[in-house]
Order: sequence, then structure tokens, then C-alpha cells
Amino acid sequence: MAHDNRATLHHDETGLERLVFFSDAVMAIAITLLALEIRLPALPEGANNAQLWTALGSLGASYLSYGISFGVIGLYWLAHHRTFRDVIRYDGLLMLLNLLLLFFIAFIPFPTAVLGEYGNRTATIFYAGTMAAVGLTLAAIWWYSRAGGRLVATPLSRPALRRGLLRVLLPPLIFLLSIGLALWNADVAKFFWVLTLLSLLLR
Repeated sequence: MAHDNRATLHHDETGLERLVFFSDAVMAIAITLLALEIRLPALPEGANNAQLWTALGSLGASYLSYGISFGVIGLYWLAHHRTFRDVIRYDGLLMLLNLLLLFFIAFIPFPTAVLGEYGNRTATIFYAGTMAAVGLTLAAIWWYSRAGGRLVATPLSRPALRRGLLRVLLPPLIFLLSIGLALWNADVAKFFWVLTLLSLLLR
């Protein structure tokens, strides 16, 4: 008989804290790696001040993609913190969903670098798709941990579940909609990402 990852509930606080601390560490490393993806273009040996300033100024797109990714990872970190604040139990499926979330989080520096280097339609869609995957996985964690009240101390009513799910789904839905916009205009799609800040106002 196949093993059901949901069969065993764990109540130990240490195990839950380790899961959260590990998630925090992965997100912190991902944010750190964002800066490492900003690289100066090749300069001649002994480049003067003007050449260096020109090179630094040419990285505007990389600075922008860094700022966007830093903000989005921070947004998802806050959402992750709020999600697990009410969780008092965990099981195998919750751990697998959290690992999937960290898989996408750790991948973010790469599409960030692609967006900063190219910034075209393909790069924009690639970036938005990655961010949407992060958000949808986080939404799955939120829903699984609260539906039926299995992993939280106080079960939510159906209206509260719907409202909460809508809030956590807002950022990935914005990124998914931006993919359609990118087919028309990549720059407009990037400005559309600012709407992810709305999810903070709704909490």
C-alpha cells in the first residue's frame, strides 16, 4: 500500500521551527545571490572614473530587476511567516509543499539575471512565470494548512477561508496576468507587477 504523506501528524514545536528556520535561510540566501548576479561589463585595464561611472550607469536594468526581486521575495517571506504563524502541526505533505516553494525561491536569482540582461518579452514572461509558481505554491501551503483546520489551532470559517485564499493568490495572479500583457508590451507588464503591493494592504 502506498504511504500517505498526510497520515502522520507531528506536533513537536522543534520540528516545525526547523522547517521555518530552514525556509528563512533559503530565502535569505536567495536575496543575497540577487546582488551577486549584478556584474560590471568588461572594462579596459586602468579604466578611468568616467569609464567606471558609464559602466555602472549601464546596469540600470539589472538594478531594477534586483529591486523587484528583493521586494517580491520579501513579500513572499512575509506571507510565509504569516502562513506558519498559526500552524501548530505539520505532516509529510506540508513539508513537501514547503520544499517545492523553496525550490522556486532558490531559482529566482536566475530569471532575475535574465530579466536584467535582456528585459525583452521572453525574459519578462520567464520571470513572471517563476514568480507566479512561487506564489501558487505558497497559496497551496496556505490552503492545505487551513482547510479543515487540520494543521492550525483554530479552524477558519468558509468565508474566512475564501478571503484568506484570495489575499494569498493576489500576487501570483498578478504575475500570471502580466504574462498576457507581456505578449503585447513587456514594459507595461513590468509596471503591472507594482500591483503585488496591494496584497500587503489587504492583510
